[in-house]
Amino acid sequence: MMKGAMGGMMKKAQKMQEEMQKAQEEIANMEVEGQAGGGLVKVLMNGRHELRRVQLDDSLMNDDKDMLEDLLAAAVNDAVHKIEAESSSKMSGLTAGLNLPGGMKLPF
Repeated sequence: MMKGAMGGMMKKAQKMQEEMQKAQEEIANMEVEGQAGGGLVKVLMNGRHELRRVQLDDSLMNDDKDMLEDLLAAAVNDAVHKIEAESSSKMSGLTAGLNLPGGMKLPF
């Protein structure tokens, strides 16, 4: 009886590992758009946190350099937060039935 339970647990663990790997690949390949200044600055970032594109509204070209730098930083941060939220959402769905202690995340 104990052997069967252990085998079942190992199969579940293997399946969860495969699902986590698939979710990590999906996250790495996803792209999100971060924005700032009401859409005046837009960035496209993938799940690996690589910046793929930066779009600046033409109206910003004559503006203060410091403001443009702040808007660009805000747009990048917006994209990073969106990636983290999507990542967390995908992973929490996989680990929901594990009853992990608070603060413990997978993969370790």
